[in-house]
Amino acid sequence: MKQNWHISVSDPTAVQKLTQELQIPPAIARVLLNRGLSDKAAIEKFFSPSTQDTHDPFLMADMTKAVERLGQAMLRREKVLVFGDYDVDGTTATSLLCLAFREIGLDTAFYIPDREREGYGLSRLGIDYAMEIGATLIITCDCGISAFDTIDYASSNKIDVVVTDHHEPGEKLPAAQAILDPKREDDNYPFKELCGAGVAFKLLQGFHIANNLPIANLFRHLDLVAIGTAADIVPILGENRILVARGLEYLNSSQKVGLQALLKTSGFDNKTMNVVNIVFGLAPRLNAAGRLGEASRAVHLLTSFNRDEALELANLLEQENRNRQSIERETIDSAILQLNATHDLDADKILILSNTNWHHGVIGIVASKLKELYNRPVVMISFQNGIGKGSARSIPGFDLYNAFNTCADLLENFGGHKMAAGLTILIESLPEFTRRLKKIANEQINEQMLNLGLHIDSEIDFKDINQQTLSFLHKMAPYGPGNMRPVFFSRNVNISGMPRIIGENHLKFKAAQNRSVLSAIGWKMGCYYEMLISNRPLDLAFVIDENEWNGYKEIQLNIKDIVYSN
Repeated sequence: MKQNWHISVSDPTAVQKLTQELQIPPAIARVLLNRGLSDKAAIEKFFSPSTQDTHDPFLMADMTKAVERLGQAMLRREKVLVFGDYDVDGTTATSLLCLAFREIGLDTAFYIPDREREGYGLSRLGIDYAMEIGATLIITCDCGISAFDTIDYASSNKIDVVVTDHHEPGEKLPAAQAILDPKREDDNYPFKELCGAGVAFKLLQGFHIANNLPIANLFRHLDLVAIGTAADIVPILGENRILVARGLEYLNSSQKVGLQALLKTSGFDNKTMNVVNIVFGLAPRLNAAGRLGEASRAVHLLTSFNRDEALELANLLEQENRNRQSIERETIDSAILQLNATHDLDADKILILSNTNWHHGVIGIVASKLKELYNRPVVMISFQNGIGKGSARSIPGFDLYNAFNTCADLLENFGGHKMAAGLTILIESLPEFTRRLKKIANEQINEQMLNLGLHIDSEIDFKDINQQTLSFLHKMAPYGPGNMRPVFFSRNVNISGMPRIIGENHLKFKAAQNRSVLSAIGWKMGCYYEMLISNRPLDLAFVIDENEWNGYKEIQLNIKDIVYSN
């Protein structure tokens, strides 16, 4: 599909100044300026994320209350139940709290709800389990901000609840002992984009500070925070950038036997982990535990100290992930058939699909893939016995949570944030919900939002693509939402030698500009083969990678688009 190139423009004077001041290549200077980084001190901090620059946890509303309640639990030797969501963010946050609480002497158990039986959020069954084991304090992870009835149920049974969440709150807050959520309207915490694992980490950080505990012990668990943050697709900026950068360092040398087993079974045990490896490698395997079975298996794995047990659990999740992939492929095929029969892609600005046969555990993944394929918000709903559970994914500029909030009278339950949300709906409410949501989308989504575009950070000459440039690109990592890998373009490129199609329609070739020749690969871009053998000069858009094969490393262009030079 042809893409429009949106090429960022930088002030040449500012580029020259930054190039000289920091001794960096002009193309890197343009990338930094286009991302709002023009100050030398700010850039140096950006290049070297430090845990010393994390925010004071006590800036978060209710932090003092939460820390004091934890302190009481320690003094009174209470049993604490950590209640986490079943996705990767929830299970990593749960694992983080369980490991850290046990290290400081808290008697801690955990509970992950069943996706099919209990659905999202703090459940009555979870509170019943707390009563069964004698827990008098529940700490939620990645949920709880809208758990009004269940928190009241816990209180009526003399169980206190401390909420740690990052989802959008409603107009009112539940009657918990403390609610940690940076998205609260009355919260002045400077960074609003923490994931559930990030908020759980801030609770631990606050507790360690208040009780003069060695903070280094806590930082060892940033590997779990990095996985949760990357998997939840929150912006890798600000405090998240620090937590992920340091977390990746710990992940790449992790002593957790569960993580070691997971890295081994997923084929990453000898690779340097980054955000992409987490999102497409580790996260699907951890998610598979809750999509097709008990998500508690992910927590058992991440908190295990037994190598045999960890390897058995990791192998089990590997098999579950393969089963999930098979179900996912069937669901995608079914959804596309329905979409073609019921939607007009020239007119419809949102895709709303439903079925009684779809597995609820995969509809979120399928919604994400359809969103990428059609560049439209997607709502997928799986109905059973007249009750539908749905997952939705959005495009930049369309706030899903607000759209669902506008239709709240038609929904049994909903939650989430701008880009991803979930809902529960009765089948008789679906027609009016569909009509109303389409109307909202038509009013708020314009053609510019729907047109595919490729954002280009800077032009670069092949002669400037070298190890120095690569080293600065490494400093800009970790990459992710808000700080995506820079896309460059080069003009008037020729093809050196004969290009090849390898694997699953991947394009491999040598590109030459003047006297510089670089290796290039275009994943699933075999359709461009004729352009490469046309003997016409080309403009290439690409990401600069480093390819390693049999111990040999070389700079490689990861091609994003190819057009004839104009």
